Amino acid sequence: MSVDPSSKPRNETEHERLDRQLMELLQGFRVATTGVQVLFAFLLTVPFSKGFVEVDDTGKALFYVALFGAALASICFIAPVFQHRILFQLNKKPLLIRRANRFGILGAFALAISITASTTLIVQTLAAEGAAIAAAVAVLALCGWAWFVQPYLTRLSAGGRAEREENS
Repeated sequence: MSVDPSSKPRNETEHERLDRQLMELLQGFRVATTGVQVLFAFLLTVPFSKGFVEVDDTGKALFYVALFGAALASICFIAPVFQHRILFQLNKKPLLIRRANRFGILGAFALAISITASTTLIVQTLAAEGAAIAAAVAVLALCGWAWFVQPYLTRLSAGGRAEREENS
């Protein structure tokens, strides 16, 4: 029978914990940044394609939402790396971790909007408007569930369990 890892305390100092948390955040940003950069690069080429002149006003609005969403996500996912470099060796890791977490959440919101707008634009171009609306709802719901709602519900559940353990 194996032991639940959550029941075993980490044997690390506060400094080691902060180092680990910061490295975990930065590693997550490396993964997210790659995806955002691919999306952003794609969006930067769209206006130069032949068919873009035929995109209607709604499609152009979707394009701008997608473009600026990808730009904001890029900024948010890259910001913690530069802040870490600039604030290096100033004993600001707790601040950097809080900021990185906030940037990550904001970047995820911006990325969800950008992915939704991009997908909607493409589906609108290829299919009927009803399909585009359905695609937008589906993509936004999936991003919302997987990135925000499900972890939030887990956090609430874990918070309740932590309180019960403290009171017993």
